[in-house]
Amino acid sequence: MSGIVGIVNFDGAGINRELLQRLTESMTFRGPDAQEIRIEGHAGFGHTMLRTTWESTTEKQPLTLDGKIWLNGDIRLDGRDELIAKLGRKFTTPPNDAELTLLAYDGWKEHCVDHLIGDFAFAIWNTTTRTLFCARDHFGVKPFYYAHAGNTFIFSNTLNTLRLHPSISDALNETAIADYLVFGLNQDLESTTFRDIHRLPGAHTLSVSPDATIKRRYWTPIARDTAKASVERFRVLLTTATSDRLRTNRVSVSMSGGLDSTSLTAIASDLLCERPGASVTACTNVYDSAFHDDERRYSSIAAEFLGIPITHLAVDRHSLFEDDLTQPEPFLLSPLAAHFQGLMGQLARDGRVALTGYDGDSFMSEQLSWYFQACAKNLQFKALVSGLAWYARTRRRLPPVGFRTALKQLWRKEESGPVFPEWIDEAFAKKIGLEERCRQLNSDVSLNNHAHPSALYAFDSKVWAPLFEGYDPGSTRLLVEVRHPFIDVRLVDYLLAIPAIPWCVDKHILRLAMSDRLPASIVNRPKTPLAGDPTLHLAQAASVRWLDTFEVNPELRGFVNLNRRRALADEQTSAGRWANLRVFALNHWLTNSRPINRTVQYSLAQTA
Repeated sequence: MSGIVGIVNFDGAGINRELLQRLTESMTFRGPDAQEIRIEGHAGFGHTMLRTTWESTTEKQPLTLDGKIWLNGDIRLDGRDELIAKLGRKFTTPPNDAELTLLAYDGWKEHCVDHLIGDFAFAIWNTTTRTLFCARDHFGVKPFYYAHAGNTFIFSNTLNTLRLHPSISDALNETAIADYLVFGLNQDLESTTFRDIHRLPGAHTLSVSPDATIKRRYWTPIARDTAKASVERFRVLLTTATSDRLRTNRVSVSMSGGLDSTSLTAIASDLLCERPGASVTACTNVYDSAFHDDERRYSSIAAEFLGIPITHLAVDRHSLFEDDLTQPEPFLLSPLAAHFQGLMGQLARDGRVALTGYDGDSFMSEQLSWYFQACAKNLQFKALVSGLAWYARTRRRLPPVGFRTALKQLWRKEESGPVFPEWIDEAFAKKIGLEERCRQLNSDVSLNNHAHPSALYAFDSKVWAPLFEGYDPGSTRLLVEVRHPFIDVRLVDYLLAIPAIPWCVDKHILRLAMSDRLPASIVNRPKTPLAGDPTLHLAQAASVRWLDTFEVNPELRGFVNLNRRRALADEQTSAGRWANLRVFALNHWLTNSRPINRTVQYSLAQTA
């Protein structure tokens, strides 16, 4: 996950080399293999390189083909052979992904993203048209942040690097703070916790020129439910998605005992077994005493069957907020940060490339209640009757009792009332219209598409952005690039095209595809969530009473009326305890993560 930063002065002012150098050096932890800056007139770019593929050994950025168009990006492409064929170019040696991206732009300009798949965040500066073209991958795996400061445009894939620019204020985005306190996540995919800094959402491009800023969504998942399902076709797509992410001889897998991550481990093992010196290792977090947890047993079964080593990290010993890791945004500050950081640290020790099984659940575990409701709402009675018949035949029972009630509610929805903690400061809530915001965001799920309603809902959820950014070195500060084969755009498009019933219910198609590559106990294992919530389990322990007596950051009082906040042990519901923990997390972030070191001052008039 290389580091990128860029500054463009659209008023024609020169670039402050010292400032650009410092912004680039702030990302050294992301890319220890090479560090370069380049200034072209009133545009400057910095790059720190982390090499994670065979082809990246020849990569050098910022990159140009002709001295007129410059690329600066963090790019890993899939489907390289197909892209090379489309470009119609002949290469004596395999081109790196940055070269392919720049050639795609040279051929198709802003429509190059229609031909690119993979994980990427990049900007291309066209010196002739004085236009900066920016793009982020389909699912937003790689971050892209930007800010306008007068006539200056600044971008980076590292939020705290942008904050070092003296023209970007440290002022908070109060709506994002409110979203965190109420929902635990920023509900606006285009904003950050900071007023001046924005994020480019996944599947979007941004074109910036002296005259205009144009944002465009270039891809939207479509659920068609028209293609014929084929287990073999699915297997080929999943193998291709995994293979494209294995252009290295050493990979680690975050492998629990569930079906998704063990399937990827099996495929990766098959692909790497014949490569000299190649290795696959696995690791997972387990709970040995907090509550009953079968992950150690099932992951051990899978690892032994596949013949790979696995590291089990017992996380029972950790307490809440034990890891003092600072985070660029409060959304990423988990009470169980030590659990996640320990897992990420083990993945990093095992190699620069890691795989996860995220997010097989979203696209292969369609919620039947939503599916039936969507069929009824959209008058898809043939699909509804067929689905109900399948349910009765395979489950040997009628749909759940609440199904008829849910169908009635589709025709007459009652408006949801606002839901937010009573300790939110009243003046703050009124200032940002929090009551109305909660009412809108708590509205019922849209079921306009009957084919794969819960899959499309997952795609539009606000969870993915912080999850992917939490894996990014900008948060972990670890030299490991995490890749997610299940969210390969080719595979997702296929899953959304085949009938949800039966193929995308309880991962039916995946179970059939892996029936000969994993033990039956893994293939037939039902989806098994943790027997308990470790955060709430620890929140009830006497040893965390210090969470009620923390030193209060003065800024916190602008958001929270601490006189109304109950002790953590007095919260009676899970939602209440989670919300209560966010008060402490926000206070911790305001104190430890928000301050930024701007000790070195720059004269913005200084030029290269």
